[in-house]
Formats: sequence, C-alpha cells, structure tokens
Amino acid sequence: MTQLLAGRGAVTASSAGLIRTRPMRDPDFGSPEVMTRRGWWLVVLNVLVPGSAQVLAGNRRLGRLGLGATLLMWTLLVVGVLTALLWHQALLWLTVGGGWVSWIVLTLLQILCVAYAVLWVVLTLDTLRLVRLVRTKSYAKLAIPLVAVLVLSLCGSGAAYAANVAGASRSAITTLFGSGGPSLPPSDGYYNVLLLGADSGAGRDSMRYDSISVVSVNAETGKTTIFGIPRDMPHVPFAPGPMHDLYPDGLQAHDDEECGWGSGINQLTNAVETCHTGPSLYPDAEKHGSRPAVEATKDAAEGVLGITIPYYVFLDMNDFAKLIDALGGVDIDVKERLPEGNVPEWGNSENADEWATGWIEAGQQHMDGDTAQWYARSRYTTSDFDRMRRQRELQDALLKQFTPQNVLTHFSEIAAAGTSAVDTDLPQDKLPEFFDLMMKAKKQKVTTIDLTPANGVDEFEPDWDQIHAMVKAALHPEPSPTPTS
Repeated sequence: MTQLLAGRGAVTASSAGLIRTRPMRDPDFGSPEVMTRRGWWLVVLNVLVPGSAQVLAGNRRLGRLGLGATLLMWTLLVVGVLTALLWHQALLWLTVGGGWVSWIVLTLLQILCVAYAVLWVVLTLDTLRLVRLVRTKSYAKLAIPLVAVLVLSLCGSGAAYAANVAGASRSAITTLFGSGGPSLPPSDGYYNVLLLGADSGAGRDSMRYDSISVVSVNAETGKTTIFGIPRDMPHVPFAPGPMHDLYPDGLQAHDDEECGWGSGINQLTNAVETCHTGPSLYPDAEKHGSRPAVEATKDAAEGVLGITIPYYVFLDMNDFAKLIDALGGVDIDVKERLPEGNVPEWGNSENADEWATGWIEAGQQHMDGDTAQWYARSRYTTSDFDRMRRQRELQDALLKQFTPQNVLTHFSEIAAAGTSAVDTDLPQDKLPEFFDLMMKAKKQKVTTIDLTPANGVDEFEPDWDQIHAMVKAALHPEPSPTPTS
C-alpha cells in the first residue's frame, strides 16, 4: 500500500511538473485564473503570429501551415515595400505594365490574399476551441471571443481588402488598356494626349464633343501644358492623312439633309461616321482601341497645334460624375452664378430663373458629381470660352483629389467609375512611365493655354501659324540670355 501511494504521489508530482513546464498545452484545467490567462495569451499569439497558438497548444500541423503562410505573406510584403522604394519601375511593370505577366501576378496575389484571410478565420476559430472558454472566468467567457472576433475583423479585413484591390486593378487594367494602340516614343520630348469629353448614351458614335483639349507632358520632367481647343473652332486644318486628303483646305461646312453640319471641330463625328464611311478612312482604329471619329479629331488637333498626338483619353461626362463622387467631391471657387438644366425651346439666358432646375451659387463650393458636371456643362448664361475655363478648373480640382489616402480608401469605387467613365488607346506597357510622369507633374504647376480671344486667337478666322508659334514657345521656350558683366 505504501508503495502504491508512493507511486501515485510520483505520478501526481510528475503531472504537476508537466503542467508547470507546458502551461499552454497541458494547463491546470481546474484553475479559472490560469485558464483565463492562458486564453488571453492564445488570442494574442493568434493575432501577432497566426499559427503559433496551434504550435504551442493545438494541432501542430495546422500551426505549421499557419506559420508558413504568415511567413510567406510577411516576406511578400517586405519584398514589395523594398521593391517600391528601390526598384519601383520593376514593381509597376509587374503589377500594371507587364501585359499577361501583370494579369498573372495580380491574380496570384488575389488568390493568396483570399486564401490567407480564410486560413486566418480557421486559425481564430481553432484558437477559441483551444481556449476552453467553459474553464475560464465568467467575464472571459464573453470577452475573449468578442476580442478575438473583433481583432480578426480588423486585421483579416486587410488581407481581404488587398485581394479586392488586386482583383479590381486587374479588371480595370484589362478593361481600359487591353486593346491599346502601339507603344511610341515621345515626340520632340513630349507625350501628347488628346482629351475629349462628351455625353454617352444611345448612338455614342454620333455625339459631338463638349470638351476638346491636348495634354502635353514633358517626357523628362513631367511638366504639363494643356491646350484648350474651342469646340466650334471653324475650318480646322488636318495633319497629313485621310481627312487632309478629303479637306486639304480645312474642314468645310455642308448643307444638305444627310450631312447637315457646320465646320466646327466638334462636328467631326458626324462628318466621319455619317457623311464618310469611318472604318474605310481609319481601318486600324478599332484594332487599336480607338474609333474613326477620334482618329479624325486627332488629325484635326495635330493640324491646329502643329504637334504629333498619338493617344487619346475620352471622358464620358455622365459616368465622370460617378468618379467625382467616388473621390469624395471637388472644391471649386465659383466665379459667377450658373444655372443647372437644359434650356427648353422657349428658354434663353434672360429667363433662366424659369427653366433652371437649380443654381450653382458664386463662392467656394464643395461639389458632388452631378453639380460638378453641370458646372462644366453650363453655357447658356455665359460663353463657350467661360465654359472652357471652368472645365480646366474642374480638371485641376479633380487631380487634387487623387491623393494616396483617397485612392486607397475608395479604390474599388474609383476603379469601377474609372472603367465606365474612360476610354483610351494608351498602351499598357507605357503605364509605369506615365505613372512616374504623373508623380512628377503633381509637384509642378500645370500651364493652361486656351485658344481663345483672351490669348489673341481670332475665334472666327484663326491664324494657324500664330497658334503653332504659341505652342512651340510654350513647349520649347527659348533659353533666357545670360547676363553680361
């Protein structure tokens, strides 16, 4: 009997020693204090190093899987940060500018982030099982799972958000740049892009452009100059090409039932698509992500400004309002009171109070997308030249909203609105270079030159040589003379 009791005492002592040396895996189940303290530690370990709780107190195979996944995610994060700091061009090429390579990289990132988020949920639920809540103190039975789930929702949502960003980026890049034009070097040191704005809807091909401008970006410095072309500018000349062959003396007005359009540049869509068979004039347009009417407008803008314009960006003004809303609106200093709404047949600028659906008051205004759209459109109580100025103000205000915080916070909404609001033939492999130029441009003041009477341009009989000289002086200014002693 004495030997038996001694043996039992030895077993008890051995068990107590085991409990003291392995409190996580073999705790004192009879002590609520010990079990509560152990439970909190397991939750903290699951948050800091997912998988470690299982290695210490549960299924080691599951724990090693969690630790491996955590190590992989941290490694990818560190490599991504270092690449962004030291070789950001390589990172941009992998994620946005590498064509099918970017598609694969973004897809793998999305899959990994989703898998990690799911694994973290599994690890958290298993951690709560290991805690043995029934053995903890009364308050801990509710507090521990509540904290575990709350922290999971905060931290795990990061992986889910990263997966969403990867998927949205892949979709936006494929939609916007999947069929871009050929990749071309800068022309005379500049990338020139035709920027068009108009309303979409049934029969987009027959619409007239409300806003026509050319953005010239210095390929080295990012210095940006915007040339505004009045949409009613008459008899515009064309650069060598099919439209120049048809109209060697500039666009001419027609007056017949089929081609009843004027000579303004905004009439080019009707000229190309209705009066001439567009695809026969520009057979490669669709293949390069463009349209015949856009290519004709490029040729016209080249003739007006005397520069080469290989690319275009079209803004659908209806969906453009959604993009502004996604960015949280814009701040504009309104110079004069402007009416909202389309003027009816019986309306005019004198009786705007009767037909206006609303008013944009003068002064500093924070505008949502719909108000900003009317601000850019309104012209019945002002001139087309005033409207051009307001469109430039809106462009500047919108660019200011593209902050890293804004984009990260509303990435999915911005990507969705951007893909529906924008058409372009910019090639995907140029995106890393253009991204760098955009970052440089944000640090400098944008120069705006509208071809209006305010800048000495005759609105009825423009002097094309004068305009070419203005453009050359703006893009290639003469160096200041060195002062002599």
